[in-house]
Amino acid sequence: MPLNKQQVRDLYAKRAERYDLGLNFYRLLGFRLDRYRQLAVQSLALQAGDTVIDLACGTGLNFKYLQRAVGEQGRIIGVDLTEAMLDQARQRLTVNGWHNVHLIQADLAEYSFPAGVAGILSSYAITLVPEFDGVIQRGARALQHGGRMAILDFKKPDHWPEWLIRLGAWLYKPYGVSLDLAVRHPWESVDRYLHQIVFREFYFGGLYLSVGERRA
Repeated sequence: MPLNKQQVRDLYAKRAERYDLGLNFYRLLGFRLDRYRQLAVQSLALQAGDTVIDLACGTGLNFKYLQRAVGEQGRIIGVDLTEAMLDQARQRLTVNGWHNVHLIQADLAEYSFPAGVAGILSSYAITLVPEFDGVIQRGARALQHGGRMAILDFKKPDHWPEWLIRLGAWLYKPYGVSLDLAVRHPWESVDRYLHQIVFREFYFGGLYLSVGERRA
């Protein structure tokens, strides 16, 4: 059974201080998760001065890529369920001297999107949100014309052997991933509410990038 919101909050509150360090385990296994973060940010086609929202921003691992895209005159809004994760993000802001990042503690299901943003990003997170479809719908409405939303996340591969699928779920269980989440398809919501311009799979379908654009 998928974790409920309180369980997700408790899990990430417990892992917050060592979250970034814990990801080194997956890097040692050869997973290029940071590279796909970069691809997701690039797919937003952001310009200097733009405003972008990072949904479930966690400790702020996307911020350095978003900073390069929007520059000091741009604005980054990071939203996360867990205050402990945002505390780590605040430390990242202090260390790097970033003054154009606004952090918000909120349940994504209740978050009020500001209107007219240029981009919305979610990496390795939105599948954990039961109301993901509504979040994507409201986010799509908040985009300016030509604005883009990028969803980078895990999915159940169609052609992996069952033992490998279960192994993959077990590897990411410490972060709330389970096979029960396979019924959630955020990329279909992107296609429903936006014009989907990118759908790419990596690791033979275990990871995907879905990008939608708001058109007149």
